[in-house]
Amino acid sequence: MDWLAGVDIYCERLGAGFWAEPVNALSNLSFLAAAFWAAVEARRRGADTVIWGLIAMAALIGVGSFLFHTFANTWSEYADTIPIWSFVAAFVFVAMQRIGGVKPGRIGAIALIVAAVVIVVMLAGGEGEAGPPGVLNGSEQYAPALIALLVFSVLSRRRGHPMWPWIWAATGVFCLSLFFRTIDMAVCPSFAIGSHFVWHLLNGVMVGLLLQMLLRAQRPLAR
Repeated sequence: MDWLAGVDIYCERLGAGFWAEPVNALSNLSFLAAAFWAAVEARRRGADTVIWGLIAMAALIGVGSFLFHTFANTWSEYADTIPIWSFVAAFVFVAMQRIGGVKPGRIGAIALIVAAVVIVVMLAGGEGEAGPPGVLNGSEQYAPALIALLVFSVLSRRRGHPMWPWIWAATGVFCLSLFFRTIDMAVCPSFAIGSHFVWHLLNGVMVGLLLQMLLRAQRPLAR
């Protein structure tokens, strides 16, 4: 594998330079903002190490994606995708226990299934593959994350969980962000920077909502 091979799959990138995607790169600040928002709330509420781990992973999403949209090569693509799917897997694991009420014994088996799905999706739907991106512009790789959010949304509403509005809001934001990711190349001829940066901004909002939901579900404010 050529770890330095260039990856050019977004509308904004017109060359090989570090700042060839300035808007895509800088829009990743939304993930750092989400992590900062969560860190402030976590400190107020006396969050445990699990929540702090998720906050750190949220910040790493922004760092990894920044690296990919600046270096734009094979190694930075993995720096982008690994934090994303690590956060997804960890969030599903934590939410199953703290929101879904799944017993610890069953979580291990479900976690293995989730991990297997994530690995298959990463291998089969990598963003850097050669050839046409397809009608969904590679967004189909995020189907497992969308399905997980939809399942949590329905279950939380049916069970009347107090955090269901936060989950539904996060799911709605993610659906909208997927739309903007999908149309990036389609709008390129009429909008030079494309729409991928909106995917970053909205995903930062989604991650922020999910973290705030877990924080509020965990315990009352520390006295």
